[in-house]
Amino acid sequence: MSDQTHIDSLFGSRVTRSPEETFEFGRKIGESIAGGSIILLHGDLGAGKTLFTKGLAEGLGIDAEDVTSPTFTLVNIHDGRLRLYHIDLYRLDEGACRELGIEEMFADPNGVTVIEWAERLGFAPDNAIEIEIEYVSESKRKISISRKAK
Repeated sequence: MSDQTHIDSLFGSRVTRSPEETFEFGRKIGESIAGGSIILLHGDLGAGKTLFTKGLAEGLGIDAEDVTSPTFTLVNIHDGRLRLYHIDLYRLDEGACRELGIEEMFADPNGVTVIEWAERLGFAPDNAIEIEIEYVSESKRKISISRKAK
């Protein structure tokens, strides 16, 4: 099964029942994701976007302990099997994002770009993977994955 086919098989909705399951689901995606992928994360504060990203990073061969929310730095870059561009737009107004050079990150064929608070981006790149993490209860999260159409 190709990386793309494996990722597509994960589309749809599922409920994780613990923080560990959310992390593991991210790790599973990170193990098979291809370079040039863009992941747009949506969800309320505390929904698990950074935890999911830590799992994805581990799947890319990056120590999850090195991955923290880049709320104050906006962009953190980590090297593993692929380079991870971890972006947090929480503190930015919509439209201010173009000045960050995000398009260059999107164009990196050996990189994976993950954007927390992606709704503040103001646009959605073609073929981006959209992930919505919804709070269900203290330990449960509903994770919905789809691809933005070209």
